[in-house]
Amino acid sequence: MSSAAPQTNVMLFLFQDNRIHTSKYNILTFLPINLFEQFQRVANAYFLFLLILQLIPEISSLTWFTTIVPLVLVVTMTAVKDATDDYFRHKSDNQVNNRQSEVLIDSKLQNEKWMNVKVGDIIKLENNQFVAADLLLLSSSEPYGLCYIETAELDGETNLKVRHALSVTSELGADINRLAEFDGPDTKLMQNSGKTNFKRTSIDRLMNTLVLWIFGFLICLGIILAIGNTIWENEVGDQFRTFLFGNEGEKNSVFSGFLTFWSYIIILNTVVPISLYVSVEVIRLGHSYFINWDRKMYYFGKATPAEARTTTLNEELGQIEYIFSDKTGTLTQNIMTFKKCSINGKIYGEVHDDQGQEIGMTKKKEAVGFSVDPQADRTFQFLDHHLMESIKLGDPKVHEFLRVLALCHTVMSEENSAGQLIYQVQSPDEGALVTAAKNLGFIFKSRTPETITIEELGTLATYQLLAFLDFNNFRKRMSVIVRNPEGQIKLYSKGADTILFERLHPSNEDLLTLTSDHLSEFAGEGLRTLAIACRDLGDTYFREWHKRLEDANAATDEKDELIAGLYEEIERDLMLLGATAIEDKLQEGVTETITSLNLANIKIWVLTGDKQETAINIGYACNMLTDDMNEVFIIAGNTATEVREELRKAKENLFGQNRSFSNGHVVFEKKQPLELDSVVEETVTGDYALIINGHSLAHALESDVKNDLLELACMCKTVICCRVTPLQKAQVVELVKKHRNAVTLAIGDGANDVSMIKSAHIGVGISGQEGLQAVLASDYSFAQFRYLQRLLLVHGRWSYFRMCKFLCYFFYKNFAFTLVHFWFGFFCGFSAQTVYDQWFIALFNIVYTSLPVLAMGIFDQDVSDQNSMDYPQLYKPGQQNLLFNKCKFFICVAHGIYTSLALFFIPYGAFYNAAGEDGQYIADYQSFAVTMATSLVIVVSVQIALDTSYWTVINHVFIWGSIATYFSILFAMHSNGIFGIFPNQFPFVGIAWHSLNQKCIWLVVLLTTVASVMPIVTFRFLRVDLFPTLSDQIRQWQKAQKKARPLYSRKPQTRRSSSRRSGYAFAHQEGYGELITSGKNMRAKNLPPTSGLEKTPSNSTSWIENLCKKATDTVSSFSQDKTVKL
Repeated sequence: MSSAAPQTNVMLFLFQDNRIHTSKYNILTFLPINLFEQFQRVANAYFLFLLILQLIPEISSLTWFTTIVPLVLVVTMTAVKDATDDYFRHKSDNQVNNRQSEVLIDSKLQNEKWMNVKVGDIIKLENNQFVAADLLLLSSSEPYGLCYIETAELDGETNLKVRHALSVTSELGADINRLAEFDGPDTKLMQNSGKTNFKRTSIDRLMNTLVLWIFGFLICLGIILAIGNTIWENEVGDQFRTFLFGNEGEKNSVFSGFLTFWSYIIILNTVVPISLYVSVEVIRLGHSYFINWDRKMYYFGKATPAEARTTTLNEELGQIEYIFSDKTGTLTQNIMTFKKCSINGKIYGEVHDDQGQEIGMTKKKEAVGFSVDPQADRTFQFLDHHLMESIKLGDPKVHEFLRVLALCHTVMSEENSAGQLIYQVQSPDEGALVTAAKNLGFIFKSRTPETITIEELGTLATYQLLAFLDFNNFRKRMSVIVRNPEGQIKLYSKGADTILFERLHPSNEDLLTLTSDHLSEFAGEGLRTLAIACRDLGDTYFREWHKRLEDANAATDEKDELIAGLYEEIERDLMLLGATAIEDKLQEGVTETITSLNLANIKIWVLTGDKQETAINIGYACNMLTDDMNEVFIIAGNTATEVREELRKAKENLFGQNRSFSNGHVVFEKKQPLELDSVVEETVTGDYALIINGHSLAHALESDVKNDLLELACMCKTVICCRVTPLQKAQVVELVKKHRNAVTLAIGDGANDVSMIKSAHIGVGISGQEGLQAVLASDYSFAQFRYLQRLLLVHGRWSYFRMCKFLCYFFYKNFAFTLVHFWFGFFCGFSAQTVYDQWFIALFNIVYTSLPVLAMGIFDQDVSDQNSMDYPQLYKPGQQNLLFNKCKFFICVAHGIYTSLALFFIPYGAFYNAAGEDGQYIADYQSFAVTMATSLVIVVSVQIALDTSYWTVINHVFIWGSIATYFSILFAMHSNGIFGIFPNQFPFVGIAWHSLNQKCIWLVVLLTTVASVMPIVTFRFLRVDLFPTLSDQIRQWQKAQKKARPLYSRKPQTRRSSSRRSGYAFAHQEGYGELITSGKNMRAKNLPPTSGLEKTPSNSTSWIENLCKKATDTVSSFSQDKTVKL
């Protein structure tokens, strides 16, 4: 072990420390950064400007507290929320940073926190220890300096990866020692994690625009009233001032108009009150709690609830157009299950009832009893008893089939302290096959570089391993050549059916036809298939062939070609044994979720680091790819030119199949870069899929090619990007996000998904066994992919629906409330006098009308949650931004203007030259103000009652309670008692009692209410009756308590075609065969004898046992580490 003395020299290069920083603020930066982010909202800056104006007494007719109190309230609430979110980020960072490691300091191993590890430090790692830096392996306790690592937290893969120590350092020590290469922000993970951006919804951005428009509208109103004041001062003002004040000098009419302009800016600012933003934050908080409390999104398997980790993006969940999903651990469980097999022309695994109908695997049926194997995995489910009967009867073909599964693989075995076999597999496919053979009586026990020991129905048999013909992407098969205990030489092979079938002996023709039909049947069910074959070899031929193989391995020129030729020579005239069918186990409900989201017009793109065929298999398994698709385009070019040409041909092919766009390619070329015509996109008929790998994607993302990529991808129903890096995932998201102007969502479970999650508008983390890095970077998290359907179609749609109704009503209400001042200006000499009592202005949005609109914004729903799930088409209005947009805003403004006219001119006309029941004149300013205020409160309350679709007790209490509160406060403020205490603050003494005792006043209020709401009621009735939307129809059915019949028919599940069925062979990795035959991965001191019966000493703990235990513990733990596990 080398000294740590070089650490001093290393520090001269000023490497980053190893602290993990995922938080946004610290104590010093929180206040300035948070305030800067908050005042990026145009409304907040606008209200700060108004507050400054209100501090100038010459122009302010309202007190400053009417603005500063709500402004401070909303800023403080938002700051507290942001601080709380960041506190938890700091907390999780500290948990990782303070983990202990053993570092070589002054030639001694000392405990040190991971955050203090520096580049150049030598670190000792033990089994199952987490790693929080990029490390270089120096030595290992395993033979030949090997180390097995699990990268589940990085990429979701639970298979172990092999790493080799440098030959010059591999003998340094018996423990695993590593040299720190990159720390903290310099690690690959942190470099690919992306930057945490400040996310804002499209409604937020629209509101910023609307606030600017309203401010412009406000300026126009102010200018009109200022001009009116200037004219009035010239025409009437002089005589009026003389009458009131005597000779106090002339007043400059222009300057008076200037002051009046600013006065009206202050008075009319309630068009967009600060309470709007307070209410928005409260509504979003309520929606977030609904997500957290939803029991239907609670995963009982791991006691994991759904969590809204942000409160600012809920309504955006109702507008998603593109979903970017990881594969491993997100769509799949990364668990392979042996389901069926075909042996000598007979299918095993299908269970039929008395009528001959196949029984699904989910139906209750007694599982096969594995009495022949006391070590059998009791969780293994295989329901067909005929296979076990064939085994017991000694069917030679069945025995040989299972013998291939037990011998032809790269699995490593080890026994734990309890004597149980533990298999460490290179791929989950191999694990499923070897486990199936084990449970069926052919148990793989152990291996050495020269032998493989298995137990055949209780009898140990040792096979001499003569040659290992390893897998690679071109061969798509693997073979072993062994000498059995009887001395016969056998070649056992498994691989893609399309490859093995070409190498069969002609005598297999009938069996080939039958097995091919079985494979097509398996593939139609979405199972991953392999063909199994064998061959007898003569001693003389094998010795001659093996001599040539040794010569080829020693060759310096064309070595690979010579070896490939020899493999090809011996792997011929094979005898077909059968085929296997493995289920790549998806997470529960994935297929149904994807189908439902597709019906909601949401496009799903899979971005995975897995191999192309693995990703394609999953695509077929979850119905993203189907045999009914018109075409699947595969882009695999190695250069920019090749990729450009493949994209061009794909586009020509796509448009060539749509006759109405035979020259569509030319149309696209004339468009501005990256601007896609939605009309053309929607008119392209048929279903298409695009599959592109990582190296091709790197070229396709170049500036001159990404136009073609985006055009083609957006035309396709399904897009799968495989072998992509974390950075490429983020680049694809950014490409769609920027140039499609669509709301995007990214979902993943591993640390390699963090950059994608941060880049998308909405980031969702799956809290699974792969760690919590994705969750920590996400906006929402839950335990299963299927909960995404409920998050979007229920919570997202409801949040968008509620927020849009809230905004429409709020703008209507405040325009109706505020514009009365504008009309009153023409009758008060443009003096900037308020038409209402000042206290009514202060309390209108905070007390009188705040709770009803909050109740609607939090609880309202047009249809039930179940109908929202059953009818995904209800989601489309959010994608098209139909419920609140600029047009809707102008409709709300027009509605508010009409109501303000009714509120002002109906009482004005009624009071004109009128007298009360007592004969007194009632057209005084204070009675007029009370009448208008009362009419306003009742009108907006009736309007929100009409707008409410879903009534709760809270809605009733808030709406009718607000009216009661208004009258209570009104009578209290107009009472003699409060006037006696505060005579200057409450001048309207006795007005409420006097005015509201008059029957004519109530008739005016009634007439104003009817005139305000009747046109809206009429319009809505006609619209629902003549042009009902899907939501209207379902709501009517709900009211009638009838069970709605679905308006859509789900597509029948179509499975992948036989040409893609041998997924394992494509997905397998090469290189393990050479590792096994070299013996480098085996302990020389523990090599088992030929009997294979020796066990690990009881006092030594198996590292694989510890690894499995750690993997089990990880499922229930909440590790915030960003890194790999050893």
